[in-house]
Amino acid sequence: MSGEAKSAVIKSADGTPLPVKMRRARRNKELEAFGLMLPLLAFMAAFFVFPICMMLVRSVENKEVVTLLPQTMAAMSDWNGSGVPGEPVFAALAVDLRNDYRNKTAQHLAVRLNFEIADFRTLILKTSRAVDRMISGPYREQFEQLDNRWNDPRYWAVLWQNRSQFTDYYYMTALDLERNSKHQLQQKPMDQQIYIPIFMRTIWISLLVTFLCFVLGYPVAYFLAGQPVGRASILMFFVLVPFWTSLLVRTIGWVVLLQERGVLNDFLLWLGLTSHRYQLIYNRTGLLIAMVHVLLPFMILPLFSVMRGIDPNYVRAARSLGANPLIAFLTVYFPQSIPGVSAGCFLTFILAVGYYITPELVGGPGDQMISHFIAYYIDFLINWGQATALATILLIVVISLCALSSRFLRLKEL
Repeated sequence: MSGEAKSAVIKSADGTPLPVKMRRARRNKELEAFGLMLPLLAFMAAFFVFPICMMLVRSVENKEVVTLLPQTMAAMSDWNGSGVPGEPVFAALAVDLRNDYRNKTAQHLAVRLNFEIADFRTLILKTSRAVDRMISGPYREQFEQLDNRWNDPRYWAVLWQNRSQFTDYYYMTALDLERNSKHQLQQKPMDQQIYIPIFMRTIWISLLVTFLCFVLGYPVAYFLAGQPVGRASILMFFVLVPFWTSLLVRTIGWVVLLQERGVLNDFLLWLGLTSHRYQLIYNRTGLLIAMVHVLLPFMILPLFSVMRGIDPNYVRAARSLGANPLIAFLTVYFPQSIPGVSAGCFLTFILAVGYYITPELVGGPGDQMISHFIAYYIDFLINWGQATALATILLIVVISLCALSSRFLRLKEL
């Protein structure tokens, strides 16, 4: 029996058993496919994964204070961070500031500490210049005579909190949190909160733009899907025209159209529909008009691609069974278009959340989104830590909202 089983194994021309030959062929196909995907994977790793990892590192990196005040940080190891430290810490700070002044690195330390207390920069630069002339101690008395701020526990608490190479300060600031005198986290007062309202404004504007794009884009996609192929291709050309125009040009175009002395106000006055000019720019109205115009094609295209594959005979069957047009549309057609709705809404929302140019040029002071502040910290304040913390939180919020929406859609399908 065993000899018959062995003889029954099918072999290829070179004598290799056929199952082994098939496994080798499948493995070679998989390696070939992986080789074709390797350039794409390398591109994604270099220009997507690596920048995100660097962003995460920058948002918690805190090497300036530890590097530029090494002896002070060592002297603070036995201090609990409350009140004002003793003479050994002052003496260590004098040595560090003297070295920083002579090495011309005091400016970097001052800029970093100034992020947390607005006048820390002037204190560090003033003290580093003066400490170079201090010959001997006691240093505490000389520091306090030089500037009474060295007797303020707030400044020492900041130094004590930055004794590690990693910090949560940037995330605390991005979430409007602070530490009290006992170094416990607490929410800032409502009148001092900055970023939570901005995040809420960003999400609200993005959701509103997505909703308006859906309301305007769904009928257009429905109309295009019902047209013959030739006519639909011609009409789709007009939908795709914005893709071939620079975003900056389109935004400037809306500035020209919507300004108080612009084309739209002149046209309304000429028609006699109004007796005064409207403020349609540098406010929420102008921002929504410009963003919806820019993002509307991103809603129409996914809807059109899904609607094109919906068989119209289903709606006709529902009508033939007695359903009125509205009921037939809501119960038969619209559920089949939900994949296009979800894809269009996701794409539009994600693009709207990160918009910068359009809100910057068309929106008012109360319409700036979180991207404006990320750019501000990078371009003007050179505070990469705060910028990356804001960007990371925005990324987490977007991923969380998309995940919740996807789960909700899956539950609805069930």
